[in-house]
Amino acid sequence: MSTPPAERKPLPFVANFAAGAIAGISEILTFYPLDVVKTRMQLETGKSKQGVVGSFKTIIKEEGFGRLYRGLLPPLLMEAPKRATKFAANDFWGKRFLALTGEKKMTQNIAIATGCAAGATESFVVVPFELVKIKLQDKSSTFKGPMDVVSQVVKKEGLLGLYAGMEATMWRHFWWNGGYFGCIFQVRSLLPKAETNKARLMNDLIAGTIGGLVGTAINTPFDVVKSRIQGASKVPGVVPKYNWTYPALVTIFREEGPAALYKGFVPKVLRLAPGGGVLLLVVEFTLNVFRQALGPPYI
Repeated sequence: MSTPPAERKPLPFVANFAAGAIAGISEILTFYPLDVVKTRMQLETGKSKQGVVGSFKTIIKEEGFGRLYRGLLPPLLMEAPKRATKFAANDFWGKRFLALTGEKKMTQNIAIATGCAAGATESFVVVPFELVKIKLQDKSSTFKGPMDVVSQVVKKEGLLGLYAGMEATMWRHFWWNGGYFGCIFQVRSLLPKAETNKARLMNDLIAGTIGGLVGTAINTPFDVVKSRIQGASKVPGVVPKYNWTYPALVTIFREEGPAALYKGFVPKVLRLAPGGGVLLLVVEFTLNVFRQALGPPYI
């Protein structure tokens, strides 16, 4: 027998954390090759020579199928600290914004503000992992593996070298989280009320997919800049061409045209739109498993 909704207890942090980590790892393992293709397209200056399918074919033909999974370890290792930070930041900022506005329940504006603030907070954790991943995904990469990237970057640039692209990463997460969480809130309110677990999971899949699409459309230019900054090799005494986010956006726009700001958009959407749905779907499914396992008063 289930507990009345008003008397149900929220699941413990460990359950929410585990659900997020399982969902994140599932999404990475499923869609990672698209991330490699996206990075390759973003690092290519000038007019793009081939699309998503052509990029896949070229990588497999010239470098082998395994290259599509090069750099996989950093995002997998990143998932646990990233999820812990995301959950903690969402909870912290959500409570702060509710207190500041005097609202009792989450609204769309508060959901957007919470998502943006949590995304900016999360970026401090993910930058070193993203840097290592980009260095390994680059076609010209000669690094032996993740630890080789770390040791060479630290040797040449010091520990702060692992935080190259910090500002661009912050903007990327800021805008994606704002678009994603704000969109999810709005879409959920428009969908028919779900009376069953199956219907709730379907609503989550729809809301997450649309949220992923909107977040990707907003943040792709910032992702292009991030990839360019992190993919470049620093030369002592030479100011990097791509250094700060908004000036870099102007440089790319001026030299390569507006379309260049959306390089890698198709593989990014193919990953993050369904990926956003998969994330939400797996999270909710896993949380339901925890609720059933723990029993009343969690269900």
